[in-house]
Amino acid sequence: MTGECRVAQQNPLLQSWTTPFGAPPFETIRPEHFMPAFEQAIAEHKTEIEAIAVSKDAPTLSNTIDAMELSGRRLRDVSAVFYSLAGSHTNDALQKVEREIAPIMARHRDSILLNEALFVRIRDLHQQRDTLGLSEEQARVLDRYHTRFVRNGANLAPEQKQRLAAINERLATLGTQFSQNVLADEKSYQLVLETEDDLAGLPDSLRAAAAEAAKERGLAGKHVITLARSSIEPFLQFSKRRDLRETAWRAWVSRGEHAGSTDNRPVAAEMVALRAERAQLLGYENFAAYRLDDTMAKTPQAALDLLHSVWTPAVEKAGREQAALQEIIRSEGGNFETAAWDWRHYAEKRRKAEFDLDESEIKPYLQLDRMIEAAFDTAGRLFGLRFTPRPDVPVYHPDVRAWEVTDAAGKHVGLFYGDYFARSSKRSGAWMSGFRSQEKLAGDIRPIIVNVMNFAKAAEGPSLLSFDDARTLFHEFGHGLHGLLSDVTYPLLSGTSVSADFVELPSQLLEHWLERPEVLRRHAVHSQTGKPMPDALIERVLKSTKFNQGFASVEYVSSALVDLDLHAAKAGERVDLTGFEKASLDRIGMPEAIVMRHRLPHFSHLFAGDHYAAGYYSYLWAEVLAADAFHAFEEKGDIFDPETAKKLREFVLSAGYVRDPAMAYRRFRGRDAAPEPLLRRRGLLEAPVADA
Repeated sequence: MTGECRVAQQNPLLQSWTTPFGAPPFETIRPEHFMPAFEQAIAEHKTEIEAIAVSKDAPTLSNTIDAMELSGRRLRDVSAVFYSLAGSHTNDALQKVEREIAPIMARHRDSILLNEALFVRIRDLHQQRDTLGLSEEQARVLDRYHTRFVRNGANLAPEQKQRLAAINERLATLGTQFSQNVLADEKSYQLVLETEDDLAGLPDSLRAAAAEAAKERGLAGKHVITLARSSIEPFLQFSKRRDLRETAWRAWVSRGEHAGSTDNRPVAAEMVALRAERAQLLGYENFAAYRLDDTMAKTPQAALDLLHSVWTPAVEKAGREQAALQEIIRSEGGNFETAAWDWRHYAEKRRKAEFDLDESEIKPYLQLDRMIEAAFDTAGRLFGLRFTPRPDVPVYHPDVRAWEVTDAAGKHVGLFYGDYFARSSKRSGAWMSGFRSQEKLAGDIRPIIVNVMNFAKAAEGPSLLSFDDARTLFHEFGHGLHGLLSDVTYPLLSGTSVSADFVELPSQLLEHWLERPEVLRRHAVHSQTGKPMPDALIERVLKSTKFNQGFASVEYVSSALVDLDLHAAKAGERVDLTGFEKASLDRIGMPEAIVMRHRLPHFSHLFAGDHYAAGYYSYLWAEVLAADAFHAFEEKGDIFDPETAKKLREFVLSAGYVRDPAMAYRRFRGRDAAPEPLLRRRGLLEAPVADA
């Protein structure tokens, strides 16, 4: 037996997976398995790619594009498992592998995308595309491969390719460092609440979550506030201790900005400079222009126009909101101006006063398990899907759950994992990813999708969510449906592999169902009494969704504007991150009492990889599409209208990247999206929207 065979026998990542549905065998995978698996998988992929590139046969779709799509399958599997664990359940050993593999993977990727012989074959096919008798999907995958190679430097001179490869390798290393620095700052911080006075104002659900967080950190009997949003935001809402709110808030907004080993300011600054240089090498004025050239927006100006159309009314509304908060402070005898650590606290008081509503009244009705059921039920009523628990499927943490997804005929659709609770081994935020994507090229390959969140786990009894938490659950489930319902041939076009300003459409859209009385009546059930949420409370909750939207819009839009401003830097410029952020915000007139939703030193969307770099605007772009898309259901008078749901599935959720996103939306809606439903939803436009 060869040494390679012995390694494969001992390494579960290099063996065939005999688990249910071919799920990763998490119980046998160890950190030390990953580097050998990566090394073998990369070597196999290199051999496969070289065989395609040096082939003496004339290029065809089958021997070039199909062959590339069929190559590197082991590497895809190993990568999917590794990067999911690196984000959702990491440790020192995995982080070491992550640092080591980042530049190796960047070099491997560039060895393919900068392969001259391979590109010649793709280019020749692309030039002949109109004479090849290709199907719509075949033409699209060929075009996307050609675009991908060109955008990654295939047309550059040899010395330019060499520099581009060096930039990409360095960016991969820096992105990993940025992400790990943020996680380290989040993991190391804890605000320990020692006395009853420290807990003043905190509702029982937050006290219980803080007690559980303390117990996990070896501080049983005390209470700990962490930097997970599900911990810090409610603390800022409810704590009566202004000094502790300020302490916690400053720790939250300064992640990645501390001098020392976790300082992300030089990391991000170098990344911005390298991106600008990469864009210049590829013939673009700046990275923002490069990035948006292959999106629905096409240009930074188009994205800026949308952002500014929301920015002005948002700032005006935020000003009115702040005046109302200041009046509450004055009425209570406070002698201070509203600060950023005050906003959520007094906004909660204002909400209670204006809507007779507070978070502690809502939360008992928003049990995590019932909200999961609500999302599943929505998918069932729209698309005929059923979710069946599968405790026999291996999971990577005891809190993770798995469900088999079947269609109305009982046919297997895919496997869905839910990982809902915050823990120190998980980076902050919420996201969807997959352990396997749907495709048909290598057979009927069904997807394995995971939703990851950071909700506070109750020490006992059901875990309760805020309405924003429940919205996050629906948002990520929308991404999950996009992956689960994919129905394409080619992996490159599968599921969520679409442009960044289209990928958020399914997720933003699904949020709308949570905000409907018929969904809440059915699933918002009190955790103690078992009674459904009363209609009067539902009405107050839904009216309050437009509350504080000036603040929320300013938080988000400022982040998107600074992102585009930052990535308009020219090659050779070196930015001082903190100084740049301040100057950029000053130019747009950022209100002093509000901070960006993500400040630059911990803006992982931009710097833990580059998927949203110069692309954070895409949430708003997609929100326009989503609000308009939901209006299509409203026009029918049925939010579960079968005909509209069928078109949504056919042209958006199942179609992957088979079509240009603008065309895909028009096929679903019959026209381009109108912005008015978005402005109405955010409470920035009060006039009713006429039916299209």
